[in-house]
Amino acid sequence: MFSKSITSTTRSLTSNRQIWLRNLATAAPTIPKTQKGVIFYENGGELHYKDIPVPKPKPNEILINVKYSGVCHTDLHAWKGDWPLATKLPLVGGHEGAGIVVAKGANVTNFEIGDYAGIKWLNGSCMGCEFCQQGAEPNCPQADLSGYTHDGSFQQYATADAIQAAQIPKGTDLAHVAPILCAGITVYKALKTADLRPGQWVAISGAAGGLGSLAVQYAKAMGLRVLGIDGGSEKGEFVKSLGGEVFIDFTKSKDIVKDIQDATNGGPHGVINVSVSPAAISQSTQYVRTLGKVVLVGLPAHAICESSVFEHVVKSIQIRGSYVGNREDTAEALDFFTRGLVKSPIKVVGLSELPKIYELMEQGKILGRYVVDTEK
Repeated sequence: MFSKSITSTTRSLTSNRQIWLRNLATAAPTIPKTQKGVIFYENGGELHYKDIPVPKPKPNEILINVKYSGVCHTDLHAWKGDWPLATKLPLVGGHEGAGIVVAKGANVTNFEIGDYAGIKWLNGSCMGCEFCQQGAEPNCPQADLSGYTHDGSFQQYATADAIQAAQIPKGTDLAHVAPILCAGITVYKALKTADLRPGQWVAISGAAGGLGSLAVQYAKAMGLRVLGIDGGSEKGEFVKSLGGEVFIDFTKSKDIVKDIQDATNGGPHGVINVSVSPAAISQSTQYVRTLGKVVLVGLPAHAICESSVFEHVVKSIQIRGSYVGNREDTAEALDFFTRGLVKSPIKVVGLSELPKIYELMEQGKILGRYVVDTEK
C-alpha cells in the first residue's frame, strides 16, 4: 500500500514536471519596450535608423518578431510619396517581413506563440464589401496596407492582422521566404491573371529584378515557356539560370518588337510587366501575340499604358491589371516555395543599410532581391 502511494506520488510529480516544462516552452517570450527600426517623418525625408517603441497588438492582431524583411520597389514609392495614395506619417516601411509570433490579441485563434508568420502588403480588409466577399480582399476600399497605411516590417517587432498574416511552416528559411510574401505572391497572381496554358509563351519585362526573377521561376514551374526582357549580359545570364528560355537585351536590340515576335514565332501569348519603364509597358501591347494578354503589375509613378486602338481591336488583345494576391494565392505561392520549385535570389544586408538599397533601386542596379536582417 505504501509502495503504491510512493509510485503514485512519483507519477504525479513527473506529470506535473512535464506540464511545467511544456508551459515553459510555450510561454510568451520577454518583449522589450523599444527596438531598432527605420522610420521617416515626411515623404522624401531622412530615413532614421533609431530606437522606436515596440507596438502592442490589438485584439485581432499578432505581434511578430521580424527576423528578415525583403525590400520592394513599393517601399521606395511609399518613402517618396509619389503615388496618388497617401501614406501615414511618420511611417515604418516594409511589407515582406518573416518572423516568429511573440504575442497575440485576445480574439486571435489561428496563430499561437512560436508560430512562423509573414507580413504581407495587405494587412487587413473589411471582409464585408462586395470585393472581399468574392475573394478580392486587396481591392477592398478599406484595405490596410503594411508599410504604407500601417507600420511595416523595417523594424524588429511589427503587428499584423491575424486573418491576413501569412502562415509559414516552422523550419522555413525566413530570409529566403521573405520576398515570397510580396514579390512572389504578386507575380504568381499576375501569371494566374494572364490565364495561360502550359507550353505557351510568356514574356517577362524586367525579368532580372526582384519580381521578375521570381516570375521567371513561377512561370517555368507552371509549365510556360519564358522569354525574359532586361538590360545587360549579366542580367541575361541570371535570367537563363532561373529557367528563362530566351533573353532579349533591350540595350542591344535595334527592333525589340520584331526580336520578341521572331523568338516566340508570332509574339508571346502573355506579358507580365514588372518593369518600371512606361515605354516598356506600352511596347508590350505591340509585340504581344494576337488574342494575347498584357498584364500590368509594376507601378511607375504617373505612367500611362498606350495601345493603338486599331491594333488593339484587330489583334483582339486584352490589357489586364493585377494587384496582389488574396489568402488563397498566398497559400499557393508559398507552397511552390516550400516544395522547392521557386527560390529567392537574395542578398542579405543589415537593416541599417536600407538607405543604400533605395539608392540602388533608383539607379536600376538591383539584381534579384535585397533582404534586410533586422538585427544588424
